[in-house]
Amino acid sequence: MVSSKMAASVLKRCVTAAVKVKCLSPSLLARRWLLSAAYTDTKVWEAREKDPQNLAILAANMDRTYDRNLPVSSLTVSRFVDNISSREEIDQAEYYLYKFRHSPNCWYLRDWTVHGWIRECLKLGAREKALHTLKNKVQYGIFPDDFTFNLLIDSYIKDEDFKSACSVVEEVMLQEAFDLPSTQILSLYALGSYLATKPQLTEPQERALGASLLICGLQQDNTIGLSAQLLGNALLGKVEILKGIHAVFKGMPLYWARGYLDRALAVMERVAAASGDVKLSKDTLDNVNDLLQELSSNSTSDTDSSGEESGGEEDKKQEAVDEKDEAEKARLPEYINRFKELSSQLESQGKVDSASFQALVTTVAQQNLAAAEKVDLEQYQSRVQAWDSEKRQLIQREKEMKERAEQEKRERLAATSAAQLG
Repeated sequence: MVSSKMAASVLKRCVTAAVKVKCLSPSLLARRWLLSAAYTDTKVWEAREKDPQNLAILAANMDRTYDRNLPVSSLTVSRFVDNISSREEIDQAEYYLYKFRHSPNCWYLRDWTVHGWIRECLKLGAREKALHTLKNKVQYGIFPDDFTFNLLIDSYIKDEDFKSACSVVEEVMLQEAFDLPSTQILSLYALGSYLATKPQLTEPQERALGASLLICGLQQDNTIGLSAQLLGNALLGKVEILKGIHAVFKGMPLYWARGYLDRALAVMERVAAASGDVKLSKDTLDNVNDLLQELSSNSTSDTDSSGEESGGEEDKKQEAVDEKDEAEKARLPEYINRFKELSSQLESQGKVDSASFQALVTTVAQQNLAAAEKVDLEQYQSRVQAWDSEKRQLIQREKEMKERAEQEKRERLAATSAAQLG
């Protein structure tokens, strides 16, 4: 019943709806963002071979197919997404992406369909839908490539919505998709800009930011990369001290061994021993210092109140504590002392950069992003051509299957007629 209403809704829009075009205000046009106009331009994407479809007919066909418990083809879903022209059709497409993901053909959602879905959401002011399906990727099958991730991150940076930009970066981290230098720069810029706002972070947010900083930072062996590794390890170390190691790596592409604070200090030791001009940013060191002081205060508070706790629930909690986690927690004073010593050493060696982490990433973006974009655009053009070729093959295969089915149907009818005459 719901799906039939959806199909009817699509039919009504196809007949009567008028597309409303919003004019961009001068202030919006004047805003600056990291990626160039050439990178975000839709010309290459729009130049693809067109396959115009009536969305009402597509919706009705998909509904009938699902009602008969038969699989819908990835080509049909692709056609629906490619022909979206209004905000309301975004909602319809979301529904059919969900249905397809929960069908036998779920593994065959095409890469160009995911890319097209994100592009349509950005184009029609439905960015929240793109983020929703990305955060719920298991339910919708939305696993973008690097280029698509970049477009979405940049759109949030443009609007200075750094929190949402970091949500996208978290998905990049979960997919371990920091291969492109452009993605690394955009991600670190988003993370640095968000942290510069001094947000009040929850434990899950600290864990996500820590993992994103660490994994992205590992891609760069410079001041920015090492500063990101330091803070990332420290944030994860905080979660480890408070909740134990299992709370750190569960569901994350992270190293499962204990000692994230120890690894944070190892980054500092590495910089201190380095012979080059690599440094650590001062605000990163300040953030780690604040984090350690907070942990120290919490530890003191827990010790003072431990004697007052009694009762069955508290006893069960204490029994559930991992002894190795407790041993790691007991090393906190040692970590604090080592941090102080290493901070003094770095300062005396002139290896503390007074520029903020955000300022350092901005400088790198200005210097390196243009060259990274050029490579990305060349790869993107080749990728779109490959997608078009694959899509033409699917269309040809669909045509041949339909012709074969029609031929078999005619042969059956002819056989039936011959049997009746005989």
